[in-house]
Amino acid sequence: MIQIGSGNWIVDNLNSALNTWNGKLAEIWELVSTSPEDFKGGGIWEVVVGINGGLQAIGYALLVLFFAVGIVKTCGGFAELKKPELAFKCFIRFILAQAAVGHGMELMMALFRVAQGMVSTIMTSSGLSALTATTLPDEMVAMIEDVGLIESIPLWAITLLGSLFIWVLALVMILTVYSRFFKLYIATAIAPVPLASFAGQPSSSIGVSFLKSYAAICLEGCVIVLACVIFSAFASAPPALSDSTLAPATIVWNYVGELVFHMLVLVGAIKMSDRLIRELMGLG
Repeated sequence: MIQIGSGNWIVDNLNSALNTWNGKLAEIWELVSTSPEDFKGGGIWEVVVGINGGLQAIGYALLVLFFAVGIVKTCGGFAELKKPELAFKCFIRFILAQAAVGHGMELMMALFRVAQGMVSTIMTSSGLSALTATTLPDEMVAMIEDVGLIESIPLWAITLLGSLFIWVLALVMILTVYSRFFKLYIATAIAPVPLASFAGQPSSSIGVSFLKSYAAICLEGCVIVLACVIFSAFASAPPALSDSTLAPATIVWNYVGELVFHMLVLVGAIKMSDRLIRELMGLG
C-alpha cells in the first residue's frame, strides 16, 4: 500500500474530493439564505444601488419617450386624447410608470423577500439545519487499505478519475449559484430602463418580461434548495457496496460511478434551475 502522511493515498484522495464537495454544498446552503445586501459584506450592493440611482435619470427620459410613442400608437389623434376617460387612463399609466422607475429598487426587493421567504420555509420544513455530508463508508475504507501494491494500481486510476469528476461538479455547482447573484445585481442595476417602458401601452411588454425574468431569478433559490434537500436524502443513504466477491477495483468503480451519478443529477438540477422555474411558474 502507498501511504502519504498518516493515511492511505487512495482513501485520502477520495476524502479530499468529498471534502471539497461537502464544503461547496455547505457554502450553497448558506448562499441561498443570504440577501444581496449582505452578500460579500454588502460592498457589491452599494455599487449596484449607485448605478441604479444613476440610471434613474435615463429612465425618466425614456419614460417621456415611451409615453409619447404610446400616445401616438394608441390614439388616432390629439382630438381623441381629449376624451376624459382616455386622458385619465394615460395619466394614471404615466404616474404608475414614474413610480416604478423611482421606486423600482423597493419593488424588486419586495419580490426578492417573497422568494426568500419561500426559501426559508423550505429550509425549515425540511428539518435540516445543515446538509448531510457525503463520506466514504467504513467498509470501503477497510477494503482499500487491505489491497496490496499491485492490486491498488487500478484503484489509483479510478480514484484520480472519480476525484476529478467530483471536483469539476463541485466547481460547476458553486459557479451556478454565484451566477444567480450576478444576475440579481445586473437586473437591479439596470431596472430603471426596462421599468420605464410601462409608460406606453405598446412598450409595456418590455417591463412585463423584465419583471418575469427577475421573479424567475429570485425563485431559482427555491429550486436550488429543493435540489440540495433531495440530494441530502441520497447522501444519508449512500450507494450500497457491490458484491464482496468482486475485485476491489470493480467495487470501488461501481461505488464511485453511482456517487458521481447522484452528484451529476444535483448539479444538473441546479444548472437548469432558471429554465425549470420558468416552466413550472409559466414565467416564459
